[in-house]
Amino acid sequence: MKADKPLQTKKQMKVALLEDDLAYAETIIEWLNDAGFEVDHFVMGLDFLRKFSNAQYDLCVFDWSLPDMEGPDVMLSIKLRSNKLPPIIFLTGRSEEDDIVRVIESGADDYLVKPVSRQMLLTRINALLRRLSPELKDETTLTFGILTIDAKQRSVTLDGEALKLTDKELDLAWYFLKNEGVLLSRTHLMQVVWGSSADVETRKVDVHVSHLRTKLKLTPEFGWKLSSVYQQGYRLERSEI
Repeated sequence: MKADKPLQTKKQMKVALLEDDLAYAETIIEWLNDAGFEVDHFVMGLDFLRKFSNAQYDLCVFDWSLPDMEGPDVMLSIKLRSNKLPPIIFLTGRSEEDDIVRVIESGADDYLVKPVSRQMLLTRINALLRRLSPELKDETTLTFGILTIDAKQRSVTLDGEALKLTDKELDLAWYFLKNEGVLLSRTHLMQVVWGSSADVETRKVDVHVSHLRTKLKLTPEFGWKLSSVYQQGYRLERSEI
């Protein structure tokens, strides 16, 4: 499956894993090694901070609760030490909405609630690295056939005609297009687009997806298929006309 393939890179990417559950850490390290990543594992936040200044990490995966300090405080500490941060994913058992909002607003790039599957972890890592890769980081305009989205200007055109989308519809459309072919769960979309983890609110995703499908003509006759995968989420794919 596409979601399970590692991101193709010119060099082996280096990941810092901050996790005090040794058994769980071994599993994550095995998954990442199998996917082609090099992993440095840390149990203590201070040990990671001592290594961080001299290490070049492409990605950090943080647990929240550590023996000596909390993951969000580690993140804030490295923000004070460096102007250029690697992408940071929180992988933790804490699922309260306030916690997710706190770390996302503080600069985390993604948030996963334990337990997580190998496929989901690698999918989210690869999607994040694609989104933040050097050749894409300055990209503000996406063009797919007759559809163009300008994130900087907050505008959308379809076959040259300006469309009116709400802010959340535009954010959701951008995220789908940046993750073409990737199965995205409703919970993940709620976390990334709305900054929420409340399962009861995932109906918002269904409503917005329905609006996008109609407004952006994301249907097979226009070369796209925004499909619902039963009990899993949504996937945007190119479709043969």
